[in-house]
Amino acid sequence: MTIVVGRRRTGKTSLLKKANENSVNVYFFVSKKAESLLCFEFMEEVRLKLQLPDYIEIRTFSGVFAYLMDISKTKPFTLIIDEFQEFYNINSSIYSEMQNIWDSKKQESKINLLICGSVFTLMNRIFQNAKEPLFGRAMHRINIEPFGVSTLKEIISDYEPDYMNEQLLAFYMMTGGVAQYVELLVNVNAFGIDSMLNEILTENSFFLGEGKNMLIGEFGKEYAMYFSILSLIASGKTSRIEIESILERHTGGHLER
Repeated sequence: MTIVVGRRRTGKTSLLKKANENSVNVYFFVSKKAESLLCFEFMEEVRLKLQLPDYIEIRTFSGVFAYLMDISKTKPFTLIIDEFQEFYNINSSIYSEMQNIWDSKKQESKINLLICGSVFTLMNRIFQNAKEPLFGRAMHRINIEPFGVSTLKEIISDYEPDYMNEQLLAFYMMTGGVAQYVELLVNVNAFGIDSMLNEILTENSFFLGEGKNMLIGEFGKEYAMYFSILSLIASGKTSRIEIESILERHTGGHLER
């Protein structure tokens, strides 16, 4: 069992698919759907990728996982589970069920389990909190980081060999080396400072809502409270006493996060 973590848009999914494209693999994307519907989609993927003759209906993820662990005893393969933290919102008991299945079947199974997630707080909670069922189960952890400056220099020089230092600085500042942000600018050939700004600030730009969406993902159901705190800080209310007096509640835990 290997866990792969990193902020959104760094290319975790692309990396995992590319690394396993020449081997037998099954890919599950955990979207926000009912568990039974997810399992229907998962089993269709299993049937196609593992070339199973008959359709088998399984309505729970624990059932799907146990079935795959059994298959791997005679047919080794890689299982990729993407956005693994979303199970928290679908059925949080899945983690304890997986623990029981993993512990009881892993010695005989020949499965390479790759678990990927992009909500840092939840992935840490699932695998690094001693009270959680999957604590200590992963053998490896891979942290996917954004591209460094040297990689960005290679990318920009492929498209703009005579780039100026100011262009590289702007390219780094506006993308942070995040793979998808880099890709978006490359696709529209935006390497000048003005063209980068125009792409980022244009109406309906992908970039404009990105910060809000990432914070909602990290903060979960209480995101409105965190946004309220950020708004107060932005307006100059920077002491905890001030913030708590306006919001009329304790904010110590929120401020720490």
